[in-house]
Amino acid sequence: MALIVQKYGGTSVGSIERIKNVACRIAKFQSSGHQLIVVVSAMSGETNRLLALAKEAQENPDPRELDVLVSTGEQVTIALLSMTLIEMGFKARSYTGDQVSIHTDNAYNKARILKIDEDKLRADLDAGYIVVVAGFQGVDETGNITTLGRGGSDTTGVALAAALRAKECQIYTDVDGVYTTDPRIVPEARRLKTITFEEMMELASLGSKVLQIRSVEFAGKYKVRLRVLSSFKEGGEGTLITFEEDDNMEQAIISGIAFNRDEAKITVLGVPDRPGIAYQILGPVADANIDVDMIIQNVGVDGTTDFSFTVHRTEFARTMGILKDQVQPHIGARDVVGGDKIAKVSIVGVGMRSYVGIASKMFRSLAEEGINIQMISTSEIKISVIVDEKYMELAVRILHKTFELDQAP
Repeated sequence: MALIVQKYGGTSVGSIERIKNVACRIAKFQSSGHQLIVVVSAMSGETNRLLALAKEAQENPDPRELDVLVSTGEQVTIALLSMTLIEMGFKARSYTGDQVSIHTDNAYNKARILKIDEDKLRADLDAGYIVVVAGFQGVDETGNITTLGRGGSDTTGVALAAALRAKECQIYTDVDGVYTTDPRIVPEARRLKTITFEEMMELASLGSKVLQIRSVEFAGKYKVRLRVLSSFKEGGEGTLITFEEDDNMEQAIISGIAFNRDEAKITVLGVPDRPGIAYQILGPVADANIDVDMIIQNVGVDGTTDFSFTVHRTEFARTMGILKDQVQPHIGARDVVGGDKIAKVSIVGVGMRSYVGIASKMFRSLAEEGINIQMISTSEIKISVIVDEKYMELAVRILHKTFELDQAP
């Protein structure tokens, strides 16, 4: 007998029929003698519906009240799944994040999990219950409902697996594993049997929608065995996210290509070239809780320089406002310009540590297709470029072919 945590996404529980299919899958594991904690998202489309309602009520929804609202989506799913399991003759009990309790900080809309009270869950498991937990949500130290941000149910699942020392955390979604890139853009994309936590973390942070980055961070930190599976296909081993030292790892230079359309680029022109200027530009942006991604500062000429960086597209207007109203007058910059019609394309692979010439190969293949690179960012195992949004899909297809990702290593 093993303790297993299973997480089902919104498309997996998008209707009563699909909830019944999930219940049948859960029943098989329970009948095999396993203890099960099941984490579910809101039914597909429900969170967007609730966000739209919030916008109708308040132009800029209050963060605390927004969390109260959107957390109700998962509460519907846990109740329906528990009812279905009880109807099938199983003992099942549902919990919201508050009831568990999943303790978080108070950063509404993107809270971080601090600790989990496991006693109640263990008691139910020992009593033979299937425990169904609402993903995506928790409670802060003063009792306020919080949510973990988009994809937060993955994080809930992994955090529960870590807290309870589960044998495996299985993430069920609408794909049967992690692919070399999105098969909707590159039909030749190949499912990976294994991928390292390090590579998966990079892919998640760079735009891959399979797993939320914080869930991979949790899994890597607490050595949680993590597997991505399809909730629509029976059988299959999915993709195991494991450690680099695993002898059975597929040996590939590049493991995958990620892309992100949700980028905006901002350039502060004519910035005084002096120590501390980067902080004076980005400090107010950070104070507004806006995440900055890629950063480039040009070589100074005549005492001034240009400073460029990227933010999420939804934060573009707010960031431009902060820079024009607060930063530009304070530092004496010439102008602030930007645009949100860009995309980020990234190649990821631990094999980069052992091979030279990967960057030049990437840049040459893009140049041959007339794709201009606006910004470049690198790490030990990834190279990211900013390109015009209209060239994004072409760039992904070209790079997938250039690095022969359709071929098994």
